[in-house]
Amino acid sequence: MQNDYDVIVIGAGAAGLTAGIYLSRAKLKTLILNEGAVGGQMVLTHEIANYPGVENISGYELARNMKTQALKFGCTIRSNIKITSIALEGDTKKVTINGKDEFTSRAVIIATGGKSRMIGANGEEKFKGKGISYCATCDGDFFQDKEIIVVGGGNSALEEAVSLTKYASKVTVVHQFDYFQALEHYIEEAKKNEKINFIMGSKISEFIGEGKLESVVIENQNTKESTTMKIDGTFIFIGYVPNTESIEGLVELNKRKEIVVDADMQTNIAGVFAAGDSIQKKYRQVTTAVADGTIAALSASDYVNEIEKKLIQTELV
Repeated sequence: MQNDYDVIVIGAGAAGLTAGIYLSRAKLKTLILNEGAVGGQMVLTHEIANYPGVENISGYELARNMKTQALKFGCTIRSNIKITSIALEGDTKKVTINGKDEFTSRAVIIATGGKSRMIGANGEEKFKGKGISYCATCDGDFFQDKEIIVVGGGNSALEEAVSLTKYASKVTVVHQFDYFQALEHYIEEAKKNEKINFIMGSKISEFIGEGKLESVVIENQNTKESTTMKIDGTFIFIGYVPNTESIEGLVELNKRKEIVVDADMQTNIAGVFAAGDSIQKKYRQVTTAVADGTIAALSASDYVNEIEKKLIQTELV
């Protein structure tokens, strides 16, 4: 049947596209469904300088290359659609898009990704990738000898603030509370670093610039007074949100709403795998998403092949 596939991949970020490449190259009929444009969080990164074997490439270019590769091997990609129904139980999985088109498959890979939590200040969306970053590992070296801000007061914020001092000449931590929500180890390490200073009980209310970020407006939470600070870049670390709303109640999630998987990227539902930033994991990089997608694809391939073997054996009896 035209709408019957071996594997359906939900999500077309680094993990989903990688899964599509591996599956279609293995001659499995593969469909990638993606709400929005292809590429996921990759396309928000102005330049990726730590992808092995690729010296410098934009996130958009890397996503485009992955998409081209998947299509070359025969993968079908449907983007800018709305997934309206997902049924994962049983031998036949079903995904409906736009309220009418139904697709079936033996296996499903969930690669819906996630997003860094935004602070919601004016101009934040405008300067994403143009001075505002949510990943120190990805973008830290672009701010060599620059003055930057780190937003947040948890373990990740303070750990990344220390890490960013390897590049930046000055790091200012802006936190909305008068106290940190981090372990004492991270607090002490940040406080003893001479490159780091702190603006507590304050929040950024606006990002300003022409073409790229040039300054921020910082509002004191107690006095409500605002000051404008010239800055080269801002890194935001106030949490991460997995895109798992559509599959909540269908597969096991942890308390952070991340998908629980085993080493083979298998969820608690037979034939359903997950990969990338939507799963329970510590590190979220393009390379880790690619690794997850590879494992999920190979596991899904094994699952589909085992089903086919059993069907053939049944027919022979």
